[in-house]
Amino acid sequence: MTTDILLWRPAYVGLGSNLNGPAKQIDAAFDLLDTLPGSRLVARSSLYRSAPFGGVEQPEFVNAVAAMLTQLDAITLLQHLKEIERKRGRERGEARWGPRVIDLDLLVYSGEVIDQPEFTLPHPGIAERNFVLLPLRELAPDLDIPGLGRVATISVNEQEPRIERIA
Repeated sequence: MTTDILLWRPAYVGLGSNLNGPAKQIDAAFDLLDTLPGSRLVARSSLYRSAPFGGVEQPEFVNAVAAMLTQLDAITLLQHLKEIERKRGRERGEARWGPRVIDLDLLVYSGEVIDQPEFTLPHPGIAERNFVLLPLRELAPDLDIPGLGRVATISVNEQEPRIERIA
């Protein structure tokens, strides 16, 4: 008789919002992450206020990173993240890098590398975004991101786009 053992895998999720009370949206998303089946929120970064990325005129963002342990596979976890976005009011027709109620990005999942047209791990924008790297560095400076190295050693411009820790 074989028994399937469900392994707990580390996952890091980037959170961002710039509509409808962004800090409250991030807090609500943290709470919802902790309710996902077979998953636990184990740490949350500080909140950071950052200038918009991508050149679209819009309000400032609030960003954070969640550290999780999960028994879900990466694709199932991503599906749950998209469902949280939908339930919180995110509309998929929004402009790329435009304003949004909530944005949840699976940044890193258990050291896996996935390269599919609709899903890439680690998240391809990690190294260029201080609003991801700074909160991730706060939680997991020794995390090894495949293809990038340890978070603490990834060069990041802490001033561009403009960013500040707020809570």
